[in-house]
Amino acid sequence: MKAVLTSALGGYIKANGTRVPAALLEANGLTESLKKIWTDNAKVLIICADPHSHEENDNIRFCMDRAFPMSGLDVSSVEVCDDRNPDMIEKIHETDVIVLTGGHVPTQNLFLKQLRLKERLSGFKGIVVAWSAGAMNCAQNVYAGPDLEGEAVDPGYKRWIDGLGITDINIFPHYQALRDTYLDGLRMMEDITLPDSMGHEFIALNDGSYIVIDGDRKTVYGEAYLIKDGNIYELCRDNEAVRLK
Repeated sequence: MKAVLTSALGGYIKANGTRVPAALLEANGLTESLKKIWTDNAKVLIICADPHSHEENDNIRFCMDRAFPMSGLDVSSVEVCDDRNPDMIEKIHETDVIVLTGGHVPTQNLFLKQLRLKERLSGFKGIVVAWSAGAMNCAQNVYAGPDLEGEAVDPGYKRWIDGLGITDINIFPHYQALRDTYLDGLRMMEDITLPDSMGHEFIALNDGSYIVIDGDRKTVYGEAYLIKDGNIYELCRDNEAVRLK
């Protein structure tokens, strides 16, 4: 199995509040990296973040169905799996590319468990492409940082949950947007993320940055930072690549 884990994949733009198809992001060679591992006439299965958001899920499928060919990635089919068709996951070993979308990490995580995706990925020979929440849920032990109002101050909110085990990397996406934001009156970085990093490591990715996993080889492309034990270190710059240990 190979995986491309990114903060943002592209594939759509918003026009009047509605997603419309667009090419995938090309920053830091993202599209080119996908082309290197893509399969001709790929069968793509999108696993959504919220299995109940049927309209959004259908719109994502519509955009991705057009975005992949627009970006030079050949597809024979693009299907979406949510609570209307959970049995679709039975076709996983007929699938070339599994896409895990962005959204609310715990909500997607629960759906992935209901699908038994971690077990089903055993022996999977294709490609996993994941952005935002999807990329976060690829970790063995997922850091589900507070995201929605009330979560940061809820003592019962679980910040660590079991993930797919595709990697041991904990991704913190959308760093360029979140580093200066507040949630529940708390600073996202200084009051939430940095304290949560004590004894842990996160890799913060800007939109347009990504990580490619190919066996034991893990490489980060584009601007990224290591968050560890309450500190932030520059890891990689735009238009550069760094192999991770």
